[in-house]
Amino acid sequence: MALTRRAFTSLLAAAPASVAAPAARPNLLVILADDLGFSDIGPFGGEISTPHLDRLAASGVRLNRFYNCARCCPTRASLLTGLYNHQAGVGHMIQDRGVPAYQGYLNDRCLTLAEALKPAGYTTLMSGKWHVGEQPEHWPLRRGFDHYFGLISGASNYFRLDPVRRMALDSEPFIPPPNNARSPEGFYMTNAIADHAVRMLREAPKQNPLLMYLAFTSPHWPLHALPEDVDRYRGKYMRGWDRLRLERHERQTAAGIVDKRWPLSPRDEGVPAWDTLSSKEKEEWDLRMAVYAAQVECMDRNIGRVLDQLRLSGRLDNTLVLFLADNGGCAEENIGGEAKAANPVPGGPDSFTSYRRPWANASNTPFRLFKQYTHEGGISAPFIASWANGIDRRNRFDATPGHVMDVLPTLLDAAGAQAPRQRQSREVLPLEGRSLLPALRGGKAAERPVTGWEHQGHRALRMGEWKLVSTYRKPWELYDLSADRTELNDLSAREPARVAAMQHQYDIWAGRCGVVPWASLNSKTR
Repeated sequence: MALTRRAFTSLLAAAPASVAAPAARPNLLVILADDLGFSDIGPFGGEISTPHLDRLAASGVRLNRFYNCARCCPTRASLLTGLYNHQAGVGHMIQDRGVPAYQGYLNDRCLTLAEALKPAGYTTLMSGKWHVGEQPEHWPLRRGFDHYFGLISGASNYFRLDPVRRMALDSEPFIPPPNNARSPEGFYMTNAIADHAVRMLREAPKQNPLLMYLAFTSPHWPLHALPEDVDRYRGKYMRGWDRLRLERHERQTAAGIVDKRWPLSPRDEGVPAWDTLSSKEKEEWDLRMAVYAAQVECMDRNIGRVLDQLRLSGRLDNTLVLFLADNGGCAEENIGGEAKAANPVPGGPDSFTSYRRPWANASNTPFRLFKQYTHEGGISAPFIASWANGIDRRNRFDATPGHVMDVLPTLLDAAGAQAPRQRQSREVLPLEGRSLLPALRGGKAAERPVTGWEHQGHRALRMGEWKLVSTYRKPWELYDLSADRTELNDLSAREPARVAAMQHQYDIWAGRCGVVPWASLNSKTR
């Protein structure tokens, strides 16, 4: 059905807020940022204005050793299912590569957050980016969500409803009116995602506990932001990425976000020194980061709107809020749309560009490498948990290693619920993740002997404080993360026996999860 401006506006029309008594089970709010670096937000050392995330961190716990799966689709699959992404069928992206672990959509051997929590009486809501199944039979309403608004695909224009990057309201696709440059009027993706989240929360049954999965596209490229937000940051990044990285690292070490023993990684070899740039180049780079910062601030503002709605409805104190990011800062530059953009200047609806490698290097302070890699810069995520009625700790850091697959077990633990063992009469895989709730409350989470990663041939295995890691077609590197989390002192030559033992464990993990050599997959893509 075509979505007219009037229909779109009516969907967002405010209804009177009413106060509901908190449910016995907690409400659950999972907030996922897209392409956000480890150090971008205030609670993890950033200078970007994020007052709502600041307050969440001050009222809760931050895990500073939390991991994702290096890219959007794999992380979303793991978050939704409590499994390694390969076990859920999304070993890479949304393409079917002819192998079960790389089929490109959630398989029938896993449960989503919604499917796991609905039997416990939860109303299940989602607003935002899906990106774990392109066909309607794989969309959120077919995977347990009661209501959905958002982007089925990824990397969409923030100001336009792009028919190629499909959006949907429940099961109906949005079809933008022809020749409408901003359809509907005043549309901006980050605002719209929050608009619908607020509406869903307002209209949800008062007697049921709520699960809300809020998956922003911000600050993923293209660099699109509201002009008034950009204006607040113009000129603030003329000091450059070298100084910015130093300032963020100083704040991180002072706050205890990173250990003082971990030196700041050197500037990425593909990034020039800021002082070598011309004045014009500096102004252009300043604009790129200003737009990116504006996108992050807008996301934070909209998180505040969602929290306000929970507060108005009397639910907030009994809501477990989790915030995290799907991968490290993104160094992608040739993103396919910039050459065709009507206006190359970042920020507006006719541009299509990214903030590029230099600023991504700053986003990932203090780590090296980026989104897609399994070094710390690619897989380390900011993580915040807050729950007034359930977590007494306030403004604390916890060094428990967490993984995105721990989200579902944590939610189940908080809800006092058990995941069903079957989906549509078929037995599902047991959860790989474990609850982080004991750690968030000051105790200890269950030990995980090994944690594995594979993405596009980049590989890693963590055992205790030791990490084995390699980029595609490169030798294994070995790091002692307790002393060197910025991965600057490769111990592989000094400890060949440990490398061999950990490689053996990696092979066991990869075989169990369905990982196959990346080179062999390209010939199987269909």
